[in-house]
Amino acid sequence: MSGGESPGKEKHARAVGARVPVALWIPATLALALVTLPVIGLLLRTDFARLPALLTSEASLHALRLSLLTAAISTVLCVLLGVPLAIVLARSRVRGVRVLRAVVLLPLVLPPVVGGLALLYLLGRTGFLGYLIDVTTGVRVPFTTAAVVIAQTFVAMPFLVVSVEGAVRAAGDDFESVAATLGARPWTVFTRVTCPLLLPALASGVVLSFARALGEFGATITFAGSLQGVTRTLPLEVYAQAEADVDSAVALSLLLIVIAIAVIVLARPRAVEGVRG
Repeated sequence: MSGGESPGKEKHARAVGARVPVALWIPATLALALVTLPVIGLLLRTDFARLPALLTSEASLHALRLSLLTAAISTVLCVLLGVPLAIVLARSRVRGVRVLRAVVLLPLVLPPVVGGLALLYLLGRTGFLGYLIDVTTGVRVPFTTAAVVIAQTFVAMPFLVVSVEGAVRAAGDDFESVAATLGARPWTVFTRVTCPLLLPALASGVVLSFARALGEFGATITFAGSLQGVTRTLPLEVYAQAEADVDSAVALSLLLIVIAIAVIVLARPRAVEGVRG
């Protein structure tokens, strides 16, 4: 403490500095209302008497199981492919890495239906890679469960790349340099030094990727279609039920909201921990 300030004055100064300007409360309230009121409207529309039956119907359970399975597989693929990519983007000094980063993050801003069309014209029967796979193996990727996984991975992987790349940049390379100076090989440095430093960010990225994959709709319906038991995930089931049984669509929407809130609650502490680390 300098200048003879008393603890009471210092505490008062901190309290004043921490106050939120009154002018910010109005737009903040409007923003909160924009997010919460639609959810409240959905709750008011929910038929709670039929809710258990709607959520446990055969179609709903099929869609839920398929969503959880494909989202889990796509999340694993995001980790296996996205972590190395994030480290390369963070550590690489080659020219054009900024352009490469922009391409990698493109699914974050690209309309999902456009991503679905891109996948369809790459892996479909008329796509050059899809045609090659069809001719050599007889396998057709579109409108299969594998297509759901690919679409989910396409839209979800940037979330993991952003989380991990930011953590790599924030951590710096001091510890890795010391380990290399002591004679550790690159793979040992990666597994013993880099990976432990990235665990909080990786955990946050995994949860966010899983949530994004679970809620994917546009790329899935364009590239994989909506075949019950094969490609119809929970968001697609909501879309299908919206035209047949509105109560069922509302119930499934509520289920997706509950899952999303649970994911955010799980991811938030890890994200904060990663920033502090």
